[in-house]
Amino acid sequence: MNAPTRPNIDTPRGFAFALAAYLLWGFLPLYMKALAHIPTLEVLAHRVIWSVPIALAILAALGRTGDLVAALKNPRMLAMGAITAGLISINWGIYVWSIQTGHALEAALGYYINPLFSVFLGAVLIKERLSMAQKLAIALAAAAVAFLTLQVGRVPVVALSLTVTWGFYAYFKKMLPIGPNQGFALEVILLLPFALGYALWLSWRGEAMFLNSGGWNTGLLMGCGIVTAVPLMIYANGAKLLKLSTIGIMQYIAPTMIFLTAVFWFGEPFDSARLVAFALIWTALAIYTTALVRQSRR
Repeated sequence: MNAPTRPNIDTPRGFAFALAAYLLWGFLPLYMKALAHIPTLEVLAHRVIWSVPIALAILAALGRTGDLVAALKNPRMLAMGAITAGLISINWGIYVWSIQTGHALEAALGYYINPLFSVFLGAVLIKERLSMAQKLAIALAAAAVAFLTLQVGRVPVVALSLTVTWGFYAYFKKMLPIGPNQGFALEVILLLPFALGYALWLSWRGEAMFLNSGGWNTGLLMGCGIVTAVPLMIYANGAKLLKLSTIGIMQYIAPTMIFLTAVFWFGEPFDSARLVAFALIWTALAIYTTALVRQSRR
């Protein structure tokens, strides 16, 4: 007997979950900026290490640890999990580095482009047909990147790297036949040996900040697990209780907060070239979102 299909409606619980996740992601640059004096790879290692107990605790509370055990025994699942784990670790590393080194504005640009790149991937990899609105939005986003490259004199590598790694992560994640919470736990477990190995190597060399530079730094590194795992798992549960068009609109909350933080808190330069580029991106997203809402209504 088939399980009943969940109605395609927005629920207050779903909205609360998604909003909480996006707000947490929006404030994440402030946390990562506080870690700017700690090397990026050490921060990345501790994001993985301290995410594992949190992910396992949540799975235990939900009674879904059996799914994770089954996945760990399945070679195909392990191979697919290794791909998504590799992509998300690269994305995390680039993000942490960008915040630490004064490239938060470019990180915001990358996350604004993400939904348009996902649409582009769908057209290229699984031959999804693009509407005229989607084609125009993608063209405007490409024009924004090209304009910024010409005006600034360099390719916005951080923005494009975040876009590409997250886009392919989302693409492969959809093909992973396991729930989002279980999938996240699988990913951090697969990354754990590398993270622990690197942390122990730093400690052996006497270069580790963890446990060697005061309780504040140690506490911040341990907190990386909370700020990494909790928003992802909250979002995973919220997305199931909202319409696609609602998620499509809400996903701009985090990059907007990152943008505002970069300009008004971190004081990163926002010259005329970046103003034009962001204006093109915002126009593209307005076109894309309007088309998404209309399609959802139909």
